[in-house]
Amino acid sequence: MRLFHYPLGLLAVVTLSTSALADLRVKNGDKVAFVGDSITQQGWESPTGYIHLVVAGLAANGVTIKPVPAGIAGNKSSDLLLRLDHDVLSIKPQWLTLNCGVNDVRTGTEGPALERFKKYVTGILNQSTTAKVNVLLTTATVIKEDLANAENTKLAAYNDVLRQLATRRHVPLADLNAMFQERIKKENQPGKHVLTRDGVHLNPEGDKMMARGILLAFGCNSAQLKKAEKTWAAKK
Repeated sequence: MRLFHYPLGLLAVVTLSTSALADLRVKNGDKVAFVGDSITQQGWESPTGYIHLVVAGLAANGVTIKPVPAGIAGNKSSDLLLRLDHDVLSIKPQWLTLNCGVNDVRTGTEGPALERFKKYVTGILNQSTTAKVNVLLTTATVIKEDLANAENTKLAAYNDVLRQLATRRHVPLADLNAMFQERIKKENQPGKHVLTRDGVHLNPEGDKMMARGILLAFGCNSAQLKKAEKTWAAKK
């Protein structure tokens, strides 16, 4: 029997089955491309980056994937669409995770800029569907940890576009922004970095939070997530 729910704003599926593999969307041997900007680039370059944590977390639950790092600093959604075929689809992955929005906000805030963002992300979804590549969308995290600042206010509209596209296209969503906001509010340390090094790029806690969100969206339940976290702790 399946139980559908949305922990911490994530579009995820949890089951009552005891099988470690039955609930996971990603399968043993799948290629998973991680597409994004500098957050994704550093998620691979750092040994404690979120991509490595996702790989280790899935392995802890019996699923070995082949990661394809495809993050480039400064990329906007338009850049990701332009290089999608060469950098990602040509490799024929089974999945790609898409993380973008921060750089888009910094070059445009509303109206035409927001419509272009929606157009480019839709283009990524369309090309991926044609190539038979599954997509996991993620909302953009935060722009500085002052959640009420102008940039985070602008970012909210971009994240709403991603949530709407995930619902309309029936693709899994890791609502990282909701997770980051909840954690930052809970810590209640104004002026201090809780999940980032500089307000944008992730510190080790931020990488763990991002990895949790992606694993949940891939279908990990609480027991599977605990297995993943034990693996991360053992790597310290």
